[in-house]
Amino acid sequence: MNSPLLALPGAVAPFEGAPDQGVPWHFGDPFAEQRAAARAAVVVDRSHRAVLAVSGADRLTWLHSLTSQHFTALGEVGTEALILDVQGRVEHHVVVAHVDGVVYLDTESARAGDLLAYLTKMIFWSKVEVRDATPELAILSVTGPALAEVFDKLDLTLPDAPHGAAALPTGFVRRTPWPGPLSADLAVPRADLAAWWTRLTDAGARPAGTWAFEALRVESLRPRLGVDTDEKTIPHEVNWIGAAVHLDKGCYRGQETVSKVHNVGRPPRRMLLLHLDGSREVQPETGDPVTSGDRVVGRVGTVALHHELGTVALALVKRSVDPSTELLVGAEDRVVQATVDPDSVPADTPGLGRQAAQGFTRRT
Repeated sequence: MNSPLLALPGAVAPFEGAPDQGVPWHFGDPFAEQRAAARAAVVVDRSHRAVLAVSGADRLTWLHSLTSQHFTALGEVGTEALILDVQGRVEHHVVVAHVDGVVYLDTESARAGDLLAYLTKMIFWSKVEVRDATPELAILSVTGPALAEVFDKLDLTLPDAPHGAAALPTGFVRRTPWPGPLSADLAVPRADLAAWWTRLTDAGARPAGTWAFEALRVESLRPRLGVDTDEKTIPHEVNWIGAAVHLDKGCYRGQETVSKVHNVGRPPRRMLLLHLDGSREVQPETGDPVTSGDRVVGRVGTVALHHELGTVALALVKRSVDPSTELLVGAEDRVVQATVDPDSVPADTPGLGRQAAQGFTRRT
């Protein structure tokens, strides 16, 4: 289902095989769009995302039992959540808004069918209803330091909390901590998508495409399901602990792995920002290997062309690889040199269990 915004003057559709099909890739100058996001405000059509709605008296306790998030403590806010398999590997990632007695879950459209089927199967006797709200609601994302000014002109209230959410007459507004420090999602009636776009652009938000959004997401070290993750990914590898995993709850599928890695072990891989040699015309693609010498040490996720950083990529790399190691990224005729951005290396703090064991050893 293509967005009507693809018919706007200057809108450029994504290339074949890009993950963001059906919405504008850019509007003629993706670097200027990124600069506008850093200095003013932009609006991005993300109406290709799927939206599920969960209602009913048991909605919070039911979602609490199925996901990594502490839903029973959730007020009228937005957050993120995961559904894991029994080994603790990520199956689904959702961005959440809880407003007016409904929990909205938006996710990658390619995963929405499986997610809806799983949630429906798990209802049993719970007083909940799960439905596909994608035909009704479409997501627009606004980011930039001038976001509040845009909202003021439209008499929209920007939630104060970094994860705040509020109901619209139809849909919701949800503040988010990424892809920029001041960002928000609007879920608006799909039938009124073009009208909302016009309202936002008339209020000062520059039209931007998914190229700009993805470049800013990579800069902010935020993973994307199915792009920066594979079938083996656990939450600790991709910065989802805290953001999408609440550590003060249990009793959900995969929780044992989450707890064990947090308290005792370390994840086998970590997501890093790589700076790529941008002089090559052909660049690596998602899923390509990361190598050190003749050894495969990782997997490429999102590759983006950033207005300041140049060609960059998120990659899952083995924890044993020293961040100062020079790497090669890509396959076949698209192999380029890469270096790790040192600011992207997560702090390697010992788990609580390891700290306790070390303290016991010192005392004895």
